[in-house]
Parts: sequence; C-alpha cells; structure tokens
Amino acid sequence: MQDFSFHMHTAGFDGRNSEEEMLQKAKECGLKQIGFSNHFIVYPNIEKTNMYPYAVKGGYESIYSSDFDEAISKFAPHYQKIDELNKNSDIKIYKGMEVDFFASDEWREGFERALKILKPDYLIGSAHFVEYNNTLYNSYDLKNSSACEQNKLVHRYWQNVRTAADSGLFDFMAHLDLIKKVGLGREDIWAEDERKTIETIKSSGVAVEINTSHFNFDENEPYPSKRIMKMLAEYDIPVLLSDDAHKRENITAGFAKAEEMTQECGISNFVNPLKNKDCLPLKRLSKSKENSF
Repeated sequence: MQDFSFHMHTAGFDGRNSEEEMLQKAKECGLKQIGFSNHFIVYPNIEKTNMYPYAVKGGYESIYSSDFDEAISKFAPHYQKIDELNKNSDIKIYKGMEVDFFASDEWREGFERALKILKPDYLIGSAHFVEYNNTLYNSYDLKNSSACEQNKLVHRYWQNVRTAADSGLFDFMAHLDLIKKVGLGREDIWAEDERKTIETIKSSGVAVEINTSHFNFDENEPYPSKRIMKMLAEYDIPVLLSDDAHKRENITAGFAKAEEMTQECGISNFVNPLKNKDCLPLKRLSKSKENSF
C-alpha cells in the first residue's frame, strides 16, 4: 500500500488535530512521507457571499480569506511549525496547500506573491466554488439553485477544474467530482464534460488523486467515480491515493479499498508527485504563466 499521504488538514484551519497529532498517527500507519495541505482560499469580500454564514455556522470560516495578506498570516506560523517538526522527525514532512484557483490577473498576481513569501513544497488544485453572475456558489449552493441554473453551474464547475489543471501550477488535482457529495453530476450527460477534463489533464501533465474521503458518504466509490477512473486508465493519467484527512483517524482510511477499485478500473500509473525536485512551485511559475488564461 502507498507509504505517503500528501492531502491532510490540521487544526487552525478546518482539521480536528494538531500537526503533532497527525504526524504521530502517520507514523503509526507506517507512512514514510506526509504533507499538510490546508485550504488556501482567497476571494475579495468572501464574508459577504451567500455561502459564508453557513461556513461560520459550521465552524470552518478560518479557511477563507478576503485578501492574500490575511492568507499569508495564517500559513506562515503553520509552515514554521512544520519546519520545527522536520528537525526531529524520522519521516519527511512537506508544506503544501490545497488551492482554489480563480482565473483573474489580480488573483494570479496575489497568489504568486504569496508563493514567494511562503515557499510551499507543493500545490494541490481544487474546485470548491463556482463564480457565476458575480455570485460565489459552493457545492451546497449548486444543489439548492434553481433547475434552470443548476446545469449551467455544473458545466461551470467542470470548466473551473479544467482551467485549474491547465494553469501549470499544480502537482496534482483534488477530488475531481466533488459535487457528487451533494448528489450532482452523476448522470451520464456529464460524461462529456468529464472526458474534456481528463483530456485537459492529460495535456497538462498534472497527476490526479484518488480521494478516499468520499467513502465517508458513499461506500461504493471514492472521488472520482468509477466512470472517471476508467477514463484516467484510458489516458494513462498518473494517480496517487489521498485520504483528505481532517482528523487523525482518517489517515490512510480507505486506501486498500481504493487500490482494489483502481485495479478494477485498469489504473496502473501510480506516482509520488513529490519525488521530482523540479516540481517545486516557485520553479514552475514561469512555465505556468505560459498556460494561464
């Protein structure tokens, strides 16, 4: 079974346990490398969006920032703690981010500045939101939108995933079909959008995670669906397993089951995306600009 896990969240963001507690559990699970990848979500005046009060009610508003200085101030002490832990750790700990990508020049400029200050080891691309008609929707907003808007929003969701994958910024893409958490995107009509996304991922060279956190909602499959996993196999996309652990008990949970499913779907191209030192985000900035917007 895979001996690393690079998609983990900690207290201070939307995780339950400290870095130290997560590290200890990772050792107990026999992992050789881990990475903390807390959410990096910057959107102007995000506290004024429709979804924000629900974030406050759920207790995870700390993952959102209205500007890059605020986000940097959250990550700096977290990264400093990781540096301290690495001094006495017998397994390697990487500094990551799970980034919600927004396709604007202003966002890109601010994000590049944040990278130069924080110097993360790797970046995970994700899409938790859809920006439409000057409104920011999360997955639950999509579910509760009107019938005439819902299809447009799901299409826009997949466009966001493709734009992030094509940016050249990311080491791997997270939970491609996250929207199925709220029951969206399962119908066959979305297979075309999924295939376009896989084709974009193939041309960009980015890896894709098989995210076992969906087993918490559905025992039958992780993110992405078996339909998408078969496309990953068809296009020989490099993949890795991710537990998306928000508490220590989730570390490596579902890995064995996910490995069986990847074999059923014909996936054989497994990678460690941090094995190549050239993957460091700061080294990729100039290359990623060629693919932006």
